[in-house]
Amino acid sequence: MTVTPRAPAPLAAGEGGPTVAAYAIRERPRDVAKHAFPRRRGRIILCRTAAELSSTFARTLVDAVVVDVTAATDDTWKAATLASDFPCTPFFAWSHLRAADAPALARCAALDFADVVGETIDDGVLRELIAPLAFTARFAAALEPAHAELGLESPVQRRAWRWIVGRGGRPVRTDLLARALGITREHLSRSFATAGAPNLKRIIDLVRVIAAAELSKSPGYDAADVARVLEYASPSHLTSTAQRVCGTRSASLARLRTGDIIERFRQGRARSRG
Repeated sequence: MTVTPRAPAPLAAGEGGPTVAAYAIRERPRDVAKHAFPRRRGRIILCRTAAELSSTFARTLVDAVVVDVTAATDDTWKAATLASDFPCTPFFAWSHLRAADAPALARCAALDFADVVGETIDDGVLRELIAPLAFTARFAAALEPAHAELGLESPVQRRAWRWIVGRGGRPVRTDLLARALGITREHLSRSFATAGAPNLKRIIDLVRVIAAAELSKSPGYDAADVARVLEYASPSHLTSTAQRVCGTRSASLARLRTGDIIERFRQGRARSRG
């Protein structure tokens, strides 16, 4: 039977790139950040206080943070110290890169900031500097080779796997996945779980649980926070999914490495009912 490819699905706002939070009071860094991450190429969340930045972490999966450390105040450093609470998320210092900025940049380095972006110098390449280090990009790159361990070798399986891990643990709608691959949802479901490979629903669950395990290693998150930012219906939903995928409760995910979760998954947990 010949399957006629469909047109690829259009991306919803924010699905084409990372979610970036920018702590900045001045208008220039706010404007540059908005220009670097327009709709359909990402999502920018502008914060004027450390409290706003902290609440952003509590309600959504943040891929990267930019902190304007020019003329830094006590509140600026409250925002900057969140880097220690959320090590999975790279923090970038926005600076004039003048000699007088050296103490502030040294403080950012002590907080394990990922990099510094220079005002004016890096305005046009802000996206290119941040996107490769964003949580979702690093998560997808780390998991992409795992398709072989899971027996996902057909073209459809590998393309679906890349799309799923590219969501960074966020929910995956199978109808959008099928449209992105240019096939029907029915064809996707049938062709994905061939030759004893895990079925699609279980693979989606696996990737989301791996993301939950990675986020759980951040001191700033508890199990309820992780469930919320990954858009589980409730913390108990995350726990039940983790038990199906790797035989542990969500509170214990932080102790597991990705390889541990995949190995547990392969031991009889790779199939589900539809």
